[in-house]
Amino acid sequence: MVYELRKQGLQVVNQFLIPVLWQEIWLEVGFRADIIVNNLVLIELKSVTALADIHRKQTLTYLWLTNIKLGLFLNFGDTTMRNNIERVANGLKD
Repeated sequence: MVYELRKQGLQVVNQFLIPVLWQEIWLEVGFRADIIVNNLVLIELKSVTALADIHRKQTLTYLWLTNIKLGLFLNFGDTTMRNNIERVANGLKD
């Protein structure tokens, strides 16, 4: 996926390290986002039977920490992608 996005001329970072400050403890690698495109869209890849609320909360946390407004889930856990792409917004109206 990263290769195909870059082939389209997009700036893509995979396994983006998200630091976290918890009280006075600095974690250089608090989280890892799967893919960030043009510093505008965060993509989380999953391979699960169904997306759960915890997946949405995780992605919202990543969006908040990176100050990115739009996230996408791509779930490869089914035979088709038709119903397995979901949009997550950080401070945007759906």
